Amino acid sequence: MTSLTIGIIGAGRIGKLHVDNLKKIPQIRIKSVSDVFIDHLESWAKEKQIEVLTSDYHELLNDPEIQAVFICSPTNTHATIIKEAALAGKNIFCEKPVSFSVEETEEALAVVEKAGVKLQIGFNRRFDPNFRRIQTLVKDGQIGQPHILRITSRDPEPPGVDYVKASGGLFMDMMIHDFDMARYVMDSEVVEVSAAGAVLVDPAIGEAGDIDTAIVTLKFANGALGVIDNSRQAVYGYDQRLEVFGAKGAAQADNNRPTTVEISTAESVTKDKPLYFFLERYTQAYIDEVSEFASAILENTEITCTGFDGLQAQKIAKAAKESLEKGAPVQLKQAAPVI
Repeated sequence: MTSLTIGIIGAGRIGKLHVDNLKKIPQIRIKSVSDVFIDHLESWAKEKQIEVLTSDYHELLNDPEIQAVFICSPTNTHATIIKEAALAGKNIFCEKPVSFSVEETEEALAVVEKAGVKLQIGFNRRFDPNFRRIQTLVKDGQIGQPHILRITSRDPEPPGVDYVKASGGLFMDMMIHDFDMARYVMDSEVVEVSAAGAVLVDPAIGEAGDIDTAIVTLKFANGALGVIDNSRQAVYGYDQRLEVFGAKGAAQADNNRPTTVEISTAESVTKDKPLYFFLERYTQAYIDEVSEFASAILENTEITCTGFDGLQAQKIAKAAKESLEKGAPVQLKQAAPVI
């Protein structure tokens, strides 16, 4: 295959970002975009040279020219569209999570497996050069047997309450990225989850039934331990740090900053704040994830972040919520990869 024709389902912030990044790949043709609010997208679609604009995503699935679709619509639509796209013979890129229900996700993955199409889940942090470097160091044994994983992930400001209500909660919406990162970096499945959470940023988040501050501890099948801390508000910027400590040493990934300049005077030592939010921090990761998805189809190679990876992160998120509610650790059964 020398070229790839793509359709985008959902043209919100992330859908538009994928369009911009796919435009950087010469072999890609973005033929169609579907969105329920199509009337507001005409000038944008014209600027991006989108050939077809529609409010009905089925038009993309029924188009024989389209070989792959990007599902960037709300989470509660993902599983249904995945199944329909797979049955239509389309390769699929789907934003996380696949669904809010493990059973629904498993059903969607079974349809994908039977159809024989490729499915990639949008855990973009796997493609960050810093985190990839640490994953390689761990896999190559340069840190020795991993003992402790530490992930810090804090947003610069909390989302609106309407978003919180539809998000699936902090574990499913926010920390799910860190759950995937934990499995990816440690190359081991999580077997036990313990969660603690609080409402310390915005009382309205608590009134909506969620938390805005959390710490989760993990036990891995390889014997290692992990700790993840999340907050919906870090006043100094987007705080994204990771460390793996092992028998031979440790590797850390610090925050990305506008510059690496450090100013030292008699009064203080200062440096730039972290980049403000995810679109800045993970610019290259977003580009690389869509590029590798396209390459996997064009060259018929393996997907980097599979449906199975999406399912496992979702199971950890579910276990974290259960642990928070019960006030006790929750065990996870290991499963063999299927997609």
